Amino acid sequence: MKNEQSKKPSLATVRYAFKSIIWPRRRLVFLGLILIIINRLSGLVLPGSSKFVIDNAIAKGDLALLKLILLVVALAVTLQAATSFFLTRLLSVEAQHLISQLRAKVQQHVIYLPIRYFDNTKSGELVSRIMTDVEGVRNLVGTGLVQLFGGVLTAVLAFALLLQINATLTLYVLVPLALFGIISLKAFGYIRPVFRERGKINADVTGRLTESLNGIRVIKGFNAEKHEIGVFERGVERLFQNVKKSLTATAIVTSAATLLLGLAVVAIMGVGGSKIVTGEMTLGDFFAFTLYLGFLIAPVVQMSNIGSQITEAFAGLDRTEELLKTERELDDTSRYRVLPRINGDIEFENVSFSYDENVPVLYNVSFTAGAGTVTALVGSSGSGKTTIAGLAASFLNPTQGLVRIDGFDLSEITLESYRSRLGVVLQDNFLFEGTVRENILFGKPEAAELELEAAIEGAHVKEFAERLEKGLDTLIGERGVKLSGGQRQRVAIARALLADPRILILDEATSNLDTESELYIQQSLKSLMRGRTTLVIAHRLSTIRQADQILVIEDGQIVERGSHESLIHEEGRYYQLYTYQARI
Repeated sequence: MKNEQSKKPSLATVRYAFKSIIWPRRRLVFLGLILIIINRLSGLVLPGSSKFVIDNAIAKGDLALLKLILLVVALAVTLQAATSFFLTRLLSVEAQHLISQLRAKVQQHVIYLPIRYFDNTKSGELVSRIMTDVEGVRNLVGTGLVQLFGGVLTAVLAFALLLQINATLTLYVLVPLALFGIISLKAFGYIRPVFRERGKINADVTGRLTESLNGIRVIKGFNAEKHEIGVFERGVERLFQNVKKSLTATAIVTSAATLLLGLAVVAIMGVGGSKIVTGEMTLGDFFAFTLYLGFLIAPVVQMSNIGSQITEAFAGLDRTEELLKTERELDDTSRYRVLPRINGDIEFENVSFSYDENVPVLYNVSFTAGAGTVTALVGSSGSGKTTIAGLAASFLNPTQGLVRIDGFDLSEITLESYRSRLGVVLQDNFLFEGTVRENILFGKPEAAELELEAAIEGAHVKEFAERLEKGLDTLIGERGVKLSGGQRQRVAIARALLADPRILILDEATSNLDTESELYIQQSLKSLMRGRTTLVIAHRLSTIRQADQILVIEDGQIVERGSHESLIHEEGRYYQLYTYQARI
């Protein structure tokens, strides 16, 4: 099973790597190949000159020839050093540039994935896949691939020169090299799925670590530090065991190279020494043969290391390509209708929805929310209120039925034309790390100062912002941790006010407010909701008495609907919820 998994994406990944990574940079790669050819050819000058130094210059006392040889060798070494510098400078920089481009490409793809994908995937895992999985490509565009070509070139040339010096001695090299090649292929076949699995484990561990750091207050509040330490230790142990597998395979390859090639050198020294004694070889030939043998063995061993790096690169690309193939919201070709403007009429027609197959959350929900009206959704926790809001916000798509906006099927409307006129204040009033000002401007960064001041005034942010160290320019920490729940909520409402949407969704918009803050917010919400189609979810039923219609949701169905007064008069489920809260 593992082998099948490792082979199937292999060819596709190689094609993807060539088409998307190597071919667009073909000129740079071609330049790198030219540089590596010059580099390796100039590197062969030194061992080739040794024969002439020993057999011609030194043996015959020819100082002029010795000086000429030394000059040629010096020039070759200089050329080798220069090409090595430019090779590393050009390709390594481009490799890092490619990594940054790939990270941006993957992040751009991920940010457009549907909400349901994020509901089923840890944020830390996605961070790992964006930041870590693409790093291996440096071995494809960087010096890795070119060095692999250079190693093959050097080995082939060295082998040809060895054959020319002495074919018999060269045959002693073939057997250990063949054995080494077989061992290397087996090892890399074993390593590839190990590298692929490492990416998954690393993503899991990173995801859990991110969660624990974000939830540090919960951990400390429940005295659960030891539990989290244990979870993380088990995760890094899994990662260690995976790394150990790859290191074991790599160690086998390296050790095999050392043993087999070392034995070959011993045999060659013995046979070569005998041939010198019998006069079949000159000392210069033997010295050159030994140096060329080093030029044959070194790249072979180097290629095994580079092969491991390229294998790791393809494993990372497997996972990256898998992520890039996940369908984005933008890829939905059924969304073709662009609305230049939105009045704000919302209609649910026999809408049913399931997060998981055969586990329905909503059953045949139908209602109409006219433009500029306020519709309140009430009911027990888990009854389906937030799901209805998610469907209205286009975060989710109905399993059955239709959601219409101004008479048009919402599933046919482009998300950009719809969401640009949508405002959302969620129960989890998420704020970004930065200043109060930056968070309010998030939905409309080009807003004028007067617009910003109006939103701040309307959401009563000014009352607490003036007490902050730097006012609106105060850093509020990750997720707005330096603000109270009520303050965070007011910043979120100011953000929605500034965006000036036609359709507004308020999910527990007053759930985290103290009594004083709630009075402020009730006033700003009246201003915010005026003239806008608004869906309100609230457990505090006292906040929705003025709603145009109230829908009571229980077990995924609308069990009651009407105004506050009519529902109280009916003495049904809404009456029970309202009177229960009134007693509290």
